[in-house]
Amino acid sequence: MEIPIVRPELGEAEAQAVAEVVRSGWVAQGPEVAAFERELADAVGAPHAIAVASCTAALELVLHALGISRGDDVVTVSHSFIATANAVVAVGARPIFVDIDPATYCLDACRLESALTPKTRAVLCAHQLGFPCDLPAILDITGRRQIPVVEDAACAIGSEIAITGKWQRIGRPHGVAACFSFHPRKLITTGDGGMVTTADPALAKRLRLLRQHAMTVASTLRHESQRISFESFVEPAYNFRMTDMQAAMARPQLARLDRTIATRRRLAERYSAELASHPLLAPPKETDWMRTNYQSYPLRLRSEAETRTSQVKIMQHLLDRGVSSRRGVGNAHMEPAYTNLGWSCGAEPCDEALHRQGRCRRLPHSEKARDSVVMIPLFHGMTEAEHGHVLAALKSLRP
Repeated sequence: MEIPIVRPELGEAEAQAVAEVVRSGWVAQGPEVAAFERELADAVGAPHAIAVASCTAALELVLHALGISRGDDVVTVSHSFIATANAVVAVGARPIFVDIDPATYCLDACRLESALTPKTRAVLCAHQLGFPCDLPAILDITGRRQIPVVEDAACAIGSEIAITGKWQRIGRPHGVAACFSFHPRKLITTGDGGMVTTADPALAKRLRLLRQHAMTVASTLRHESQRISFESFVEPAYNFRMTDMQAAMARPQLARLDRTIATRRRLAERYSAELASHPLLAPPKETDWMRTNYQSYPLRLRSEAETRTSQVKIMQHLLDRGVSSRRGVGNAHMEPAYTNLGWSCGAEPCDEALHRQGRCRRLPHSEKARDSVVMIPLFHGMTEAEHGHVLAALKSLRP
């Protein structure tokens, strides 16, 4: 049995939806995108949703719209897919990396205040692997300083957080904007694609302009108009649009999102129950203020096991039994692309020699998480036989 880390659940509903778009002759951004935006906004409780080409594009677009540019600092995590840090660098700003809370893999709010600089213009927090950040704590710190919070919610569609005693979906949003991904490893996929949600109508309007070359007359409006009109381009901007084929593929998946999350949570609960006493690997735990969508299922090497085995040996053991896995989330500061860039860990002065080696004394939990976590297959559409096979492979591990 060969079990991938993920297998998108796409079927006749998605094929039919895309076929209808193809037959319509309108395949670029159009009515399907508009419908998807409305439906996703309703699903997460957001006033506005703006579809874009990817979550990376969403992050860059929001930072640009907030006026962040060269000379500015953005506090974020290194422990995230490289796109989080790349979006900061793309607008010319400097990423200030904060360590994670090892229990949630998200930005540690207790370390946030010490990382803020006089040049901090935004905080970019990532809801890692579907586990929500401690948003109330983050917003309390940033609110007192009027620093906008942008949520990298790439993994977090459908995840929930308890705020003032009420469960609310990530993407409401709680910061100035939240950015989602529809990559194939996510709960909803369009092949690639993204979405920004915001409660700010002015920001939503500007994002819609910027994603389409800052063109004053949208192609959909020009198509529907009974009068001749000519567009102008009011500033240098982007081509960050989603196509109607992508949006059509996404809408049936969004309609069954609640069922998808329930399935993933059921699979995760079985993993957690059967691996609770595993001698080498510890299951993840939700805090009492979060409900994760289990976009991924991370197992952490128990501290007492780290001297007896290794992440690579465990992953090879699984691969030999047909089970795909991935190591822990990467760290931007450990990648060659960042060793010579002007990032900071918030310490003044930074240990530049250590940073050039891709290490940082201020980010120990981030570095350990990359090298002591193994992510195992978990996806809606996973069969009981596949799930059982993964458990059997894990249980056959020996100290």
